[in-house]
Amino acid sequence: MNKLLIFLVLLSVPLRSAGKDFPDRFDSFTKLQDLEVEEEEEEDGDNELEVLSWESARSNKVLVNVDGFGAVGDGVSDDSQAFVNAWKQACSTPKSVLLVPEGRRYLVNATRFKGPCADKLVIQIEGTIVAPDEPKSWDPKNPRNWLSFYNLTKAVTIDSSSAIRVKGLTIQNGQQMNFVIGRSDSVRVIDVKVSAPEDSPNTDGIHITDSTNVVLQNCRIGTGDDCISIVNGSTSIKMKNIYCGPGHGISIGSLGKDNSTGIVEKIVLDKAFLRGTTNGLRIKTWQTSAVEISQIMYRNVTGTSKSQKAMKFACSDTVPCTHIVLNNINLQRSDGTVETYCNSAAGFGYGYIQPSAECLSSSDKDKIIMQKKETETAQTSTEHLIHTEL
Repeated sequence: MNKLLIFLVLLSVPLRSAGKDFPDRFDSFTKLQDLEVEEEEEEDGDNELEVLSWESARSNKVLVNVDGFGAVGDGVSDDSQAFVNAWKQACSTPKSVLLVPEGRRYLVNATRFKGPCADKLVIQIEGTIVAPDEPKSWDPKNPRNWLSFYNLTKAVTIDSSSAIRVKGLTIQNGQQMNFVIGRSDSVRVIDVKVSAPEDSPNTDGIHITDSTNVVLQNCRIGTGDDCISIVNGSTSIKMKNIYCGPGHGISIGSLGKDNSTGIVEKIVLDKAFLRGTTNGLRIKTWQTSAVEISQIMYRNVTGTSKSQKAMKFACSDTVPCTHIVLNNINLQRSDGTVETYCNSAAGFGYGYIQPSAECLSSSDKDKIIMQKKETETAQTSTEHLIHTEL
C-alpha cells in the first residue's frame, strides 16, 4: 500500500571536511557535495518515516481525518471547504496528523493553507487529491498555484517556511509548475515523483526560488518543461539520484530579465540520469544581466539529449558564470553528435566528460593543481625537491 508522509523535522547534517584538492573558496562548496539526508528519530522513540499505525497503543498523535469534516471523496463533489476546516483543526493541534484516506479521490479547488501551526504537524495522503479542470476554479491572482502552504515552520510548505521534509509525494498532470519551493530554508524532498505530458508547457517539475539549504533526493520527474529549475536567490542546493525525462532537462535560470541583478551559487547535481531531455544540463541568463552564478558542480550524470547542445552554459557578458565544475559526464544523442555551448562561462572538467567542455575557460584548474603540488612539495625534504610541469 503506497503511503505519503509529508512532515517536518529540523535535520542535523554532518559535513565532512573539504578536500585538499580545492582552494579555500571551495570549502563550503565541497561540503555541500557531500550533503546527505539522514533519518532522525523522534524524542518518543518513534520514527515518523514509518507508516503511522493508529491502532498502536504507542501512538500519541491526534488524528484529523478530512472525512470527519464533510469530505465526500468521489472525485466530483467539491471537498475544498472540508480540507480547509480539517487544516484549521490540525494546524492548531500539537502532534496532529491530517489524514487523507486511501481509496478515494478528493476534488479540491485552488486553496492556500496558512500557518503558523502547532508543533510536529504531519500530513499523510493515502488517497488522491485532484485539481479542477475549469480555469475559473483557480485563483485569478495566482493562476500558477493550486495547493500552497504558507508561513509554516516544522511543517510542509511551499512558501516562506523552514525545516521542511516531504517524502513519497506523487504529483500528476499539474497545469503549471508542479512543485515550488520559494523563500524557504532547510528543505528535504525525498522520493518524490512528478509527471506531466511531454507537450505540456510551463510544467516545471520542481522549481526552486529564493531558497537555501535544499536537498532533492531520489526523485523521478518527467514533464513538458524543466525537470528541475533553479532561479534567483537560491544557494546551497543539492540534488542527488535524480531521474529526469521527458522534459527540458535540469536548468539554472532563466535569470536577469530587464538587466536585473541576482545570485545563484553552491549548486550540486550528483548522480542523475537524463532520458531524452530536450537540453540536458543548462544555465540560461540574459546576456546583459548582472546575475552572479558561481560554484556549480555537475557530477556522475548520464543519459541522452534530443538537441545537439547537451550542455549549455549561456551566461551574462556583464557578469560571467564562474567556478563551474564537471566530473564524470556522459551525455549522448541517438541520432547524432552532441556538444557543449559556453558563453562567458568559466570552470573546468575532470574525469570522463562527454561532450567535451573545453569551451569552459578558467584558471581554477591550474590553481587547484598548483595548490595540490605545493602540499605534496611541503611533505618532501628540501634536499630532494622535484619540480614537474603539468
